[in-house]
Amino acid sequence: MEQRITLITLGVRNLQRSKEFYQNVFGWQPLESSTESVIFFQLNGLQLALFPQESLADDAGLEADGKGFKSFSLAYNVSSEKEVDDLVAELAGKGVRVLKQPEKVFWGGYSSYIADPDDNLWEIAYNPFMKMDEKGNVLS
Repeated sequence: MEQRITLITLGVRNLQRSKEFYQNVFGWQPLESSTESVIFFQLNGLQLALFPQESLADDAGLEADGKGFKSFSLAYNVSSEKEVDDLVAELAGKGVRVLKQPEKVFWGGYSSYIADPDDNLWEIAYNPFMKMDEKGNVLS
């Protein structure tokens, strides 16, 4: 099996509210392939999908309670500590819940955590050990 991810799907409690968050707060544009049932956003090299939580759980054959810590986070890496500070301040100004203010972290980077409307964790980070191209793609 090749090492890759093509699609990340988040089960959301309110599809319209989540679409508006990613569209109006993050400034991302839904793809034309989006429907009333699923919203797609093109990211660098993969897509993010928003799908109703109940439907996603049903598709997987699981309960949709979604309680507690989800044991994962999504990351948005930038090129400097200042970019972390600026982006977190911008998002906070749009009403985004900041879970952890930007700070130096144990592994040598600088990061913050925010939450989307479904409490999915987004780490906004600067990693001085990670090489990225001008589009934010991680280089090996």
